[in-house]
Amino acid sequence: MKFAAAYIRVSDDRQDEYSPDSQLKLVREYAKRNGYILPDEYVFYDDGISAKSVRKRTSFNNMIALAKDKSHPFDAILVWKFSRFARNQEESIVYKSLLKKAGVQVLSVSEPISDDPFGSLIERIIEWMDEYYLIRLSGEVKRGMLEKASRGEAMCHPAFGYDIINKKYVPNADAEIVRSIFEKYRDGMPMKAIAVSLYESGVKTYRGNPPDNRFVDYILNNPVYIGKIRWSSDGRQASKRNFHGENVIIVDGIHAPIISDDLWTAVQERLADTKKKYGKYQRREQPVDWMLKGLCRCSSCGATLVYVQTKCPSMQCYRYSSGRGCTVSHALSINKANKAVIAYLKDACERMDFNFAATKKEPSSHKTDYSRAIADCERKLKKCKDAYLAGVDTLEEYAAHKKTLSEQISDYKQKAAAEDAASAPVDLLEFRDRVLATLDIVTSPDMPEFAKNESLRTIIDHVVYQKSTKQIDIFFK
Repeated sequence: MKFAAAYIRVSDDRQDEYSPDSQLKLVREYAKRNGYILPDEYVFYDDGISAKSVRKRTSFNNMIALAKDKSHPFDAILVWKFSRFARNQEESIVYKSLLKKAGVQVLSVSEPISDDPFGSLIERIIEWMDEYYLIRLSGEVKRGMLEKASRGEAMCHPAFGYDIINKKYVPNADAEIVRSIFEKYRDGMPMKAIAVSLYESGVKTYRGNPPDNRFVDYILNNPVYIGKIRWSSDGRQASKRNFHGENVIIVDGIHAPIISDDLWTAVQERLADTKKKYGKYQRREQPVDWMLKGLCRCSSCGATLVYVQTKCPSMQCYRYSSGRGCTVSHALSINKANKAVIAYLKDACERMDFNFAATKKEPSSHKTDYSRAIADCERKLKKCKDAYLAGVDTLEEYAAHKKTLSEQISDYKQKAAAEDAASAPVDLLEFRDRVLATLDIVTSPDMPEFAKNESLRTIIDHVVYQKSTKQIDIFFK
């Protein structure tokens, strides 16, 4: 008996692909023809999400985690096309390798290939063609958007204070709020104070979120409010606050401005003065991905070791580097730290010696007796029901009491379950297997750094770097 999972994805960049229902129908037909059982709970959807990056695909990640489980819930993952699984060949290879180790195949129901070296070659060619298509499509979209921007036409969703009517930005009722933001900042009000005043007035962003500093900052830097269109030749509409990059173009739009050129100039002068005065205190961006990100701590103050760019990528105590109380440097090469952690994990597996952050103990008398609290709530619940049946309480009163007591019972049961789990003894053999599986991931040259970091976080609570001895201590979960 073979079990299968289905992965269904529809991106938002193509119009010629099957709907989720159509994809699932084809997958179910394939499963039936080939003797696979496909339970509903093993059908995973990512709708309207690009395959360029795995990180944003929540259902995909849940499916991979389940596939790697020791229970081995399914033998194959069925997709409509290989492009549904990934359109980035690097990530495709990484995740298919992980699945292969877990004994799980990835099968395309519309692109059958043989189970031999030639079939593997064909699969790689198909993946390469899908990736090539994505690159070409991206280029065509960028060129189209750039041409549209050069004509001064409306781009993407409208900025706050505008609607799009007949492909043109048109000021709406929020235009007065925009004008007020510019005037308040020109007159000396800080961004945070402006954001607070907007929040107190009940203003929401176009996504329905409360306004914050980033919201105010984006408005103050957006030339759309003086009748301009800003776009980047790399296809980014300042999505990462790329306001003044070399690829950014600013052209006259065909829409009406909300503020005057004089007000815009005054605001830009104050923004420039503020940046010149406080820019050196701005936090530098850390690299997106590195294996030990967020896991290492200073042995002196307990703060996290953060990335610092020296002659070689290194870590340093956050409080020491920012002058916030720590007086002991904990500079550590990232490459050396990676090697030390891997060696530590291998040694711990050999000696079966794992230092847990919170030592799990056998159940003791010190545990909270939630059973008594649950029983007390249940007695109260029965009394409430009796009072209602006797005509003492109304139906509304009974419903309110029942809701409160039921929530208390549920809360007590959750706390009891959590305490039982915390006190359960560790199965060292099972934990060693988890560590060994993690070692396979972190030592793989094909595995991206973010995947290594995520894998380490499943077994490691934190790592402490002892500056005096130049040693590390790992505390496991």
